[in-house]
Amino acid sequence: MADVCVLLDCYTVEPSGLGVPPYVSTYVRAAWSALRRARPGAEVRYLTIDDVRWCLAGGKPEVAPPVSDARTYSATVNRERAVALLHDAEMVVVVAGDKVPSVHLHAVNGSLEEICRVLACVRGRRYLLGPLATYARTSPHEYAGLFDAVHTHSVTSGDLVVGSRVPADYGRLRAERDSFAGLVEQMCWRPIAELELYRGCTRRVFCDFCNEPGKAPVVVFRSVEDVLEEAQQLYAAGVRHFRLGQQTCFFSFRHRDEEAIRALLSGFWERCPQSEVLHIDNADPLAVASPVGARIARLVAKWCSEGNCAPMGIESFDRRVIEENRLTCTPEVLLRAVAHVNEAGAGRGPGGLPKLLPGLNLIYGLPGESHGTHIANLTWLGRILEAGYLCHRTNVRQVRAYPGTPLAALPGREPVPSAEHFASWKADIDHGWDRPMKERVYPVGLGISGLQSYFVGRNGTWWRRLGSYSIQVVEEHVVTPVGTAGDLTVTGHAPRMLYGRRRAAAR
Repeated sequence: MADVCVLLDCYTVEPSGLGVPPYVSTYVRAAWSALRRARPGAEVRYLTIDDVRWCLAGGKPEVAPPVSDARTYSATVNRERAVALLHDAEMVVVVAGDKVPSVHLHAVNGSLEEICRVLACVRGRRYLLGPLATYARTSPHEYAGLFDAVHTHSVTSGDLVVGSRVPADYGRLRAERDSFAGLVEQMCWRPIAELELYRGCTRRVFCDFCNEPGKAPVVVFRSVEDVLEEAQQLYAAGVRHFRLGQQTCFFSFRHRDEEAIRALLSGFWERCPQSEVLHIDNADPLAVASPVGARIARLVAKWCSEGNCAPMGIESFDRRVIEENRLTCTPEVLLRAVAHVNEAGAGRGPGGLPKLLPGLNLIYGLPGESHGTHIANLTWLGRILEAGYLCHRTNVRQVRAYPGTPLAALPGREPVPSAEHFASWKADIDHGWDRPMKERVYPVGLGISGLQSYFVGRNGTWWRRLGSYSIQVVEEHVVTPVGTAGDLTVTGHAPRMLYGRRRAAAR
């Protein structure tokens, strides 16, 4: 039997990128290439933490079919042999860690306890890649003996066994990239590939809670050709869904270079002509609100797939919180950015969805917060509603002091009001803002095509498109096999999701 190396995906979540299936992260692909280069004669097997959970659960669902099991949902073709592969592997690279709290309907990130259980059966060398590595470096006593080396940002064959705490040069990563066909073939889902455009943050002043500048104190851009070349390699492996994510702001690529962005978007379709989705992620409202930002928004609406979202981090509409945390974006700037995106992308595509809409990110728990913070947030969200704008989604979360950020370095702080009131404040936004916005963007009777069933819950089947922050449509009291394609008509609304009825196929 050939030597075996294992890439174990425990999933990653960052402000700049998502590595939870169906997304395949930049970390996973870097580890795949590093293992193939380091051990060219070995068989590289891709596993998810859900494969391991399946084996540890005795090879059976933890809930009664047909309900989907969130803890054993994202399985690979290697599921039945997961524990044996880990036991026999010469090398195991664990990709794991989240920088922000997140909850996913169909996947649960691997916990440190689960990873420890996995490593107990590994006899070969063990390496860690991803955000969890920063925690391992910050608290070495908690992770002592678990890994032979850790990599915080990226990995190559040259530094695999020694570890790394700075990102690898883009040229080196480009030289190591190989075919992704063998990786994609092991997935039991249609993947969405995150494509990274650059590292670091283009703002002159960094937000105190943000961990992204820690990846690269100086901004480092990839060339357009490098990005397109990677997209073409993924396309050749069968990937048809892409997101230009894993960076702080799409609009700031090459310092808001309109022509470079035009070349990137148009060149993508020349290299990957039969792709089904091209979306973006992350947009600095300061960049979007600028005159060139308005023009870039039009490029995105023209060249990308409908249902696209430009998530913008206002973080807080409270001016005191903005000042104390060096957030730099004011409510007025955010409103102008929302207007630019709506002017460019509010029109609907052939599948029923707007071409490009803004998304909003709000954070509670930042220094300077008061009860007035929530009032300011509700007031400004109300102004956006009153102005008639459309918004794709709103992400409301509590702040996390990630190691290495100025926020984490602050001495012990007094509890802020959201520590007690977050659930009720989030409910205020869900019902007073998110639901009315859903009713505006997705009116009753709207037909949405190109959906796919992806989860069966106790109250029905969940549908979505494969894309960035896809709207979820629940068909109540109906069980449809996962992976079924269908078109639905909107019948109702709830915070963060829609209700729909499947449309009969045309005869």
